[in-house]
Amino acid sequence: MRKALLVALVVATAVAGMPAPSDACTNILVTKGASADGSSMITYAADSHEFYGELVLIPGGQYGPGAMRDIVEWDTGKFLGRIPQAARTHWVVGNMNEKQVAVGETTYGGRKELEGPSGILDYGSLMFLALERAATAREAIQVIGRLVAEHGYASSGESFSISDPKEVWIMEIIGTGEKTTGAVWVARRVPDGMISGHANQARIRTFPQNDPANCLYSKNVISFARDKGWFAGKDEEFSFADTYAPLDFGALRFCEARVWSVFNRAAPSAGLTPDYVDGFTMDKRLPLWVKPDKKLSVHDVMELMRDHFEDTPFDMTKDVGAGPFACPYRWRPMTWEVDGKPYVHERAISTQQTGFSFVAQSRDRLPDPIGGVFWFGVDDTYSTVYVPFYCGIREAPKSWAAGTAKFSEFSWSSAFWTFNFVSNWAYSRYSDMIVDIQQVQRELEGRFLGDQADVEKAALKLYEQAPQLGRDYLTAYSGTQGEMVTARWRKLGEFLLWKYLDGNVRDAQGHVTHPKYPDEWYRAIVKGAGDRVKAPAPTPTPTPAP
Repeated sequence: MRKALLVALVVATAVAGMPAPSDACTNILVTKGASADGSSMITYAADSHEFYGELVLIPGGQYGPGAMRDIVEWDTGKFLGRIPQAARTHWVVGNMNEKQVAVGETTYGGRKELEGPSGILDYGSLMFLALERAATAREAIQVIGRLVAEHGYASSGESFSISDPKEVWIMEIIGTGEKTTGAVWVARRVPDGMISGHANQARIRTFPQNDPANCLYSKNVISFARDKGWFAGKDEEFSFADTYAPLDFGALRFCEARVWSVFNRAAPSAGLTPDYVDGFTMDKRLPLWVKPDKKLSVHDVMELMRDHFEDTPFDMTKDVGAGPFACPYRWRPMTWEVDGKPYVHERAISTQQTGFSFVAQSRDRLPDPIGGVFWFGVDDTYSTVYVPFYCGIREAPKSWAAGTAKFSEFSWSSAFWTFNFVSNWAYSRYSDMIVDIQQVQRELEGRFLGDQADVEKAALKLYEQAPQLGRDYLTAYSGTQGEMVTARWRKLGEFLLWKYLDGNVRDAQGHVTHPKYPDEWYRAIVKGAGDRVKAPAPTPTPTPAP
């Protein structure tokens, strides 16, 4: 019992200390049949301006009768209550457990009248309760459904991505309002060979109601809407998203646009034109999933997470807001007025406020501790490095581990702060510095991906001798690579400061040069300043007398 109490304390402390994203995240879902190597994959960018990205490990445990689990709200750290603890819980590495089950989320909010808490389980707690208790994606959905029915829901509308080595699911949930208990929800299995995504907008519309192999839902999902007067048609016509989270301009332009960008890049043959998500064309709806034009590798999925709407009508590098060096980021607020007229900045997948992101890779051809890889990065997805942390590891490297540093104070011992140092310096001369950054990024990720087969072969050999040997090997490997990346990124930051000091650029020989602004930026200066910056025409040099 003493061990159980100790583990319970560790779990409660770990979950309470986890960085909690606000309502602005992005998920991509990739089924086995859509991946190049038969992996199931989900991604998650946890985007918030006010939290610290770190890798949290929650130890598994065994508990006796009467053991309780504290529920601490992920967003606020507020204690919400206690529920009975499971008899046995799994180890959790980040957002993946030792059974290769992974969970991500995006918040869509939904109907305002349903935002009031109807219980004590917030969305963040549900994610980690599912990881602690479920051995498959389907079981994770059942855990969530069962818990909210018993203890109620304490968040607004939420979309979950849930994967295991065989299946990938999208689940959407919303509460039933204050002074009630429970929630309404629906979950659909993404068909094999397809990819899906969600980005802060509910996406499940109609769904099969007699196909439990591919669709699960709460018994009250339709009847609750009827009782509220929100739906009066036939059951088969019921749309979860249209009922509980109706579309508006922001839902399309800021949210669905990110899903559109994934589909547009992975499946251009689908012909999904920009007007699907421009916010003004309300009669077109993106499909829930598409078939990619080619099967996606882990690297392909990482690259899908790196997007500023390049080469689309929403390209963030093309207007004057990008500055002279095509910086694709815009400081908040996203909506603003000029001369009484409203305008917006785009909201892309890659954004400056990302605390952490991941690509979770699950494979059924390998033992769980080796088959599950939690590719984890901190700060901007465009300039991060995804480091392989296997789901069987038992310790995180110090610079990535929970508790090493915090959001309120800069620290060179922290991967999060080291990556933020590099990216924030890069914003000042983005088009040049991002070339240097991505050279190192691709070198490191390419090495991890290139070494993956050999690393796993060695781990498997040890695992077959004794499972603990395989886990120890992967713990050492992930730890070494994590610390190497932090050290390499600090050196990169020092190099960038040296190379781009004071607006100058050193050439390959280290000589200081003074490159001009782009001509378009000079034209923008002239347009704004006019004659104030005008200089006299150069005086011709006199021709010497013969």
